[in-house]
Amino acid sequence: MFRYPARLKADEVGFTVTFRDIPEAITAGETREEAIEVGSDALATAMDFCFEDKRPVPLPSDAKRGETLIELRASVAAKVLLLNAMLAQQVTPAELARRMRTRPQEVNRVIDLGHATKIDTIALALAALGMRLELNVIPA
Repeated sequence: MFRYPARLKADEVGFTVTFRDIPEAITAGETREEAIEVGSDALATAMDFCFEDKRPVPLPSDAKRGETLIELRASVAAKVLLLNAMLAQQVTPAELARRMRTRPQEVNRVIDLGHATKIDTIALALAALGMRLELNVIPA
């Protein structure tokens, strides 16, 4: 889904991870593997600020030399697409709930990164915005 370019900088205690596209996301790990693993969590945490502030989440840019791509969890990526679509169309959670014929509380859960949401529910929300969610399987 979404793979964000990250800089992994070695220091005396491990690796610091920063993201060009999401500067609020900063983390570290003792090993390179741990730094990459916690990098995905740092991305989601930083994106939560965009959700709270109702501002679009920047999409990943192409990696530059020396950067490592860190993948965002599929459920978070789908919610990012939903939030960005809602903001682009100026659709409030209440309006989306009306279109989906559900309660506003349900929509608030769908756009909450901390709440587990079935992918089908996110697809229905996007459909209510006139969009279709597509999934692809590609070689790793």
